[in-house]
Amino acid sequence: MSIQDQQVEGQHFDRKSLRIINREHGDFPELARDCVCFANSAGGTLIIGVEDDATEPPPGQRIDRSQIERIRKRIGELTVNVEVHPELRRHANGGDYLVLTVSRSLGVASTTDGRYFLRIGDACLPIVGDDVLRLANERPTTPWETLTTLTILRSAADPAKLATLVKRIRASDRVKPSVKEKSADEILVHYGLAHGPVLTNLGILLISTRVDRARLGTAPVIQAIKVDERGTKINKLVWDDYTLSPLELVDAVWEAVPDFRESYELPDGLSRTTVPAFEEAVVRELLVNALVHRPYTQRGDIFLNLRPDQLEIVNPGRLPLGVTPNNILHASRRRNDGLARIFHDIGLMEREGSGFDLMYDRLLATGRGAPVATEGVDSVHITIPRRVVHFAIIRLIAEADKNFQLTQRERIALGLLAQSESLSAGELTSKLELSDPGALREWVARMVEIGLVERSGRTKATRYSVPSKLLRSAGVDIRTTLARVLPHRLRALIIEDLERFPESSAPEIHQRVGREIPPRSFRRSLEELAAAGQILATGERRWRRYQVAASIGQEKNRGR
Repeated sequence: MSIQDQQVEGQHFDRKSLRIINREHGDFPELARDCVCFANSAGGTLIIGVEDDATEPPPGQRIDRSQIERIRKRIGELTVNVEVHPELRRHANGGDYLVLTVSRSLGVASTTDGRYFLRIGDACLPIVGDDVLRLANERPTTPWETLTTLTILRSAADPAKLATLVKRIRASDRVKPSVKEKSADEILVHYGLAHGPVLTNLGILLISTRVDRARLGTAPVIQAIKVDERGTKINKLVWDDYTLSPLELVDAVWEAVPDFRESYELPDGLSRTTVPAFEEAVVRELLVNALVHRPYTQRGDIFLNLRPDQLEIVNPGRLPLGVTPNNILHASRRRNDGLARIFHDIGLMEREGSGFDLMYDRLLATGRGAPVATEGVDSVHITIPRRVVHFAIIRLIAEADKNFQLTQRERIALGLLAQSESLSAGELTSKLELSDPGALREWVARMVEIGLVERSGRTKATRYSVPSKLLRSAGVDIRTTLARVLPHRLRALIIEDLERFPESSAPEIHQRVGREIPPRSFRRSLEELAAAGQILATGERRWRRYQVAASIGQEKNRGR
């Protein structure tokens, strides 16, 4: 793999500085940890000799060939069940770099000091406690997709399904010309649908007959159940005869469920605009995620629970190890690599890790709330809202995107802010599932510069909001609260409260002035008033009480 083949660090690719293998100051334990991460995932490639913020090695950089054997030896000494293949290459600019290919381990990989790691997205995460046993259970020596235990011959494949799959692969702009030129049998081998004369489990799932698919025991069954406001079941559709492959189920479910054809008519000035009850791209992405990421080693139906205000999709099995409801927007770990590859190549799913990004983007851009993920004991629930919260937000985001060509991340952040009067840095960080507020920069910094978003306060008291004039021009009507009251107005409210209720504690003042005011903003205003001598504080800690300074009260009395 060349550097040009992979520009973005992710699930299967990472870059490392040449310093990591420096003979005097190198960090082979860190390199060993990264190799364990890839080995416990699906394998991957490390480019050594290219900095994180670069795409090529320094011109003229030279690496001694002895480093190849040194890396192989040191990784062998520091890891268990890890196999690496280092290769020295020279870039077009004349600089040397190393390509370190890490194979997927047959057993669970670890460092020799007994630590376990797993690659999730572009991060290397430690695995501890019971999750080590779960890691061993989730990754059998031979992936389920490649098993041939049913010994179904290639000749038993459904001719129509095989022809359709080959046609879609050859018509896809995501498939290399060299793959399109292969024969049907060669395509089967290329995508892991066949091994020798027989079909693999993946091949049976996608191109075999209904009877053979049923013999798998874990082929997907989908139930769409509609209930009314009282929870009474009023309609049910089931796909349980194994006639359709997962590739065909996506279209079949979308076309068959009547609710997906429904729409709203919402006022837009003097006219009315039609908005679909469910965004097609969102529903299809939900179905694809359920089919691609479900564990095919266990039974369980996929449920689509249609309620008056939302759609909930329930998938059997837990989230892949390392992925949680709190990081699902950013974390990515494929459970069925072969199935995901085919879905991607024929255009049924986007690139790895972009599914939830797309759902956030489409839902927020259409004035709805963000998707909500929860994890049960042995199931994953994804809920999306049906109703439009603010129709005018659709216009606001569309106009902003048209004028400033927003990125997907910016559209998501703008949608979240437009549906709230304001959000603190911590609140926005939480809603975007980021690790720290510092990561907000690439989501909102440019929008602050161009005036789409306002920023007030400092450090942890920083708050973000959409300017009122933009909300008014788009027709967004959000209930006014004290959440983003201006500092001078908040100080005036505190003084007014203390004139009526002297000798009050901070919690008592906060309760009366407005609990929706962020605690940090309230405390800062209270401290500023005390520092300026406008209010007096007596007592310490929980017994601290406040009152208006005598001079302030006398001036107000003279004014009357």
